Amino acid sequence: MQDSSHASIRDVFSLPVIVAALGYFVDIYDLVLFSIVRVPSLKAFGLQGQELIDYGVYLLNMQMIGMLVGGVLWGWLGDVKGRLKIMFGSILIYSLANIANGFAGSLEAYAVLRFIAGVGLAGELGAGITLVSEILHTKIRGYGTMLVASIGVTGAILANAVATHYDWRTAFFIGGALGLVLLVARFKVSESGMFQKIESKAAVSKGNLLALFTSRERFFRYLNSILIGVPIWFVVGVLITFSPEFATALGIKGTISAGNAVMFCYLGLVFGDLSSGLLSQVLQSRKKAVLVFLVLNIISIAVYFMQRGATPTAFYWVSFALGFSGGYWAIFVTVAAEQFGTNLRATVATTVPNLVRGMVVPITMLFQFTRGQFGLEGGAIIVGVICMVAAFVSLAALEETFHKDLDYFEEFM
Repeated sequence: MQDSSHASIRDVFSLPVIVAALGYFVDIYDLVLFSIVRVPSLKAFGLQGQELIDYGVYLLNMQMIGMLVGGVLWGWLGDVKGRLKIMFGSILIYSLANIANGFAGSLEAYAVLRFIAGVGLAGELGAGITLVSEILHTKIRGYGTMLVASIGVTGAILANAVATHYDWRTAFFIGGALGLVLLVARFKVSESGMFQKIESKAAVSKGNLLALFTSRERFFRYLNSILIGVPIWFVVGVLITFSPEFATALGIKGTISAGNAVMFCYLGLVFGDLSSGLLSQVLQSRKKAVLVFLVLNIISIAVYFMQRGATPTAFYWVSFALGFSGGYWAIFVTVAAEQFGTNLRATVATTVPNLVRGMVVPITMLFQFTRGQFGLEGGAIIVGVICMVAAFVSLAALEETFHKDLDYFEEFM
């Protein structure tokens, strides 16, 4: 437990951490699968040209809206009913939704199932990070969340490999099956001791989402926790998802596969999450690690738009660099979890990453607008600048939480 006087690095490889990491692995597989199979799946429904972008944005937004709804639902349940219960419920819903997605016979059914899958996917990361943060000692919890994220994002690599060798329907079937297999493994994981301590305290308000908005200080703590992660999903939701279109605009000498761009981006995320986690442990600071990676993010985005006439190989390596610089995802979610007490921690840790993912909706809408006014590249650059400025301002306002004791609860007036 976190309050133990002895912290061993072996605890990082305990069953709850491994199960949380594998859960996030399946989550990422399912999360990015649509971006990988967007073109072939929409072509199977008879769409071509501009329709592939327009309907692609629509279906991606349906999935992200589902994640916004699920983030609120699972976050509340996580603080009221426990971290493990949402880990069971969320994986069951998105596994069944993805299996059903393989049978989708219309765009309407496709959209509904992307929404339902999004609701299920919303609970995975927040519950895992909350559980790991609460069971590991303060000195090593950064390693635990680093492991969860690093193993998790490799799910994108598997998704690309599966989509390369099988058709898009089979890829959805495989994702659903992986989730159901992992569901069985979760029966051996124990609940967080911190949650068990406050579970019986009737006087402690748990999962009170409104409390995040009734205090100015608490609201800005919450908002700033969200905004520092927005650049990551600008990169994934715009630059990587629509990489074939950007490659054409940039004059890349060859065909670019969205699946390969996603794979290289998430491969970069693996190394980025490992590096940012280790850097935060070395610096003994979450904020400094995030700052370093935000700067790297700016550099990699600039390189992305400067690669005119490059080869596909060079384009994919830039995608890798974008992923690496966005590899502060684990640190970002950990910072959010560490900002709040046990009775609000699951709510925050679950809603924050999903609100960031859900920010893809206004980001892509703004991108669609600016693209019409300033062109594909100009529109993306404007949106990227807005995201980066918001992240830097928010990071400056947040509390450093590296040494923070998490065994406390929020008091509401």
